[in-house]
Amino acid sequence: MNNAIYNFREPKNEQVLSYKPGSYERKMLEEELKAQKNQVIDIPLIIGGKEILTGKTGKVVMPSDHHHVLATYHMATEKEVSLAIKAALDAKCEWMTLSWMERAAVMAKAAELISKKYRYRLNAATMLGQGKNVMQAEIDAACEVADYLRFNTYFASLIYQEQPLSDNESINRLEYRPLEGFIYAVTPFNFTAIASNLNTSVVLMGNTTVWKPATTSLLSNYYLMKIFEEAGLPAGVINFVPGQGSLISSVALKHRDLAGIHFTGSNSTFNSLWKQVSDNLSVYKSYPKLVGETGGKDFIFAHKSANPLELATAIVRGSFEYQGQKCSAASRAYIPKSIWDETNKHILRMISEIKTGDVTDFKSAVNAVIDEPAFDKIMSYLSKVKSIGDAKIIAGGNGDKSKGYYIEPTVIVTENPHYFTMEEEIFGPVMSIYIYNDELFEETLTLCDETSPYGLTGAIFSNDKYAMIKACRVLRYAAGNFYINDKPTGAMVGQQPFGGARASGTNDKAGSHLNLLRWVSPRTIKETLMPATDFKYPFME
Repeated sequence: MNNAIYNFREPKNEQVLSYKPGSYERKMLEEELKAQKNQVIDIPLIIGGKEILTGKTGKVVMPSDHHHVLATYHMATEKEVSLAIKAALDAKCEWMTLSWMERAAVMAKAAELISKKYRYRLNAATMLGQGKNVMQAEIDAACEVADYLRFNTYFASLIYQEQPLSDNESINRLEYRPLEGFIYAVTPFNFTAIASNLNTSVVLMGNTTVWKPATTSLLSNYYLMKIFEEAGLPAGVINFVPGQGSLISSVALKHRDLAGIHFTGSNSTFNSLWKQVSDNLSVYKSYPKLVGETGGKDFIFAHKSANPLELATAIVRGSFEYQGQKCSAASRAYIPKSIWDETNKHILRMISEIKTGDVTDFKSAVNAVIDEPAFDKIMSYLSKVKSIGDAKIIAGGNGDKSKGYYIEPTVIVTENPHYFTMEEEIFGPVMSIYIYNDELFEETLTLCDETSPYGLTGAIFSNDKYAMIKACRVLRYAAGNFYINDKPTGAMVGQQPFGGARASGTNDKAGSHLNLLRWVSPRTIKETLMPATDFKYPFME
């Protein structure tokens, strides 16, 4: 089976289903939602292919109804973390020496299982457990998960083909070794696709992982793990370890065989992990590779030539889809006075048409935020706005957590470009808008660039080509993903590789070959065909 060179063809992105009333997919999803709401499953740890029940448990609840329990999950102790590391190291040799095509075949099968057999299970779990409406779940848990799995196999084939020049006297090769040790994967609540990719991109290249999933995404993440197993992933290649992050990290980050961290989450958590790694450098066999995507204070910037309706649509979609709980979500905007009134009318009309409610009500565009700490943090920002002035809430501003963690889509308008909601990451359905004088376009671009420590996503709306290019240049480092006349969210695998720099992370571009290159340690091999037999060179004669 290994005497052929196999290359995966460039795939196409998974088709997004519509879930229109009366459609087959809607019927299947509604049945799955009902089934999952009417059961409470037990979520174990999965280490070395074995399910472990520690007896130290927590509850998975619905953000839209926090009295409704979906699952009981078991938490790791230091013992289980050590077991997971050992399992990852034990599985490493056999997995890394397997033909890369055989590893890719596991990923390809997982993509097919998700696309067809388990699409509705994964979507329903993402909706109920993470508070996503049907379209947000479909884009994430079905399409993007499958896209990562398929495109990464294609990207890997391109990487393995990249070889140095050889002449008649020698054969030169590059061997793309996996990193030496295990990878610690720390995944967030907001994207099932990120939870999948932070593990599968790593293991595709021959590594093994210890996976710390976010507690608030455990339902979908557990189903992901079971799908990987069904796809043929060998025991110990990915080890599923729910539990307290600080406890798991305290063990993983002190182990001599830590080879890297693949992380998506808050800036403060990534900084903490980085500092702990720095403190333990003398312990490690190799320098660990740290790959992280953290926060953002993502912007929409409008020029006076922008179309107000298009601008308003981008603000409403970019700010309030999935309750603003995307690292890429728009949370600040800069709009010239000349088009503000018309833009404002469109924004307020659209917000008035938004229905907020349970994810099982398919007419709900906005749903509950993820949990009580998130609700309380966001509401504390809104309370501060109401109390200190210097800004006006023109839409929303209220919340209710009596049943679910619901916060109204909120728009704040300020004349202070350094108002605290213009600068600080809130991670909720809150958009802050600064109105600027038309003639101060270039100065305001500089202001936008210098306001935030982050550099993840941003957008320019302009029908003036010179202004558009000016914005692109001034905001060169303000956004790793920059959009022209579009909202700054919705990056697609293979089309818009995702990631930002500054305080937003290491910009290793998930959804491209660039990320995969971080999980290999190349070795150059030179084979000389006719070795020298004399130490002398011609110049010595």
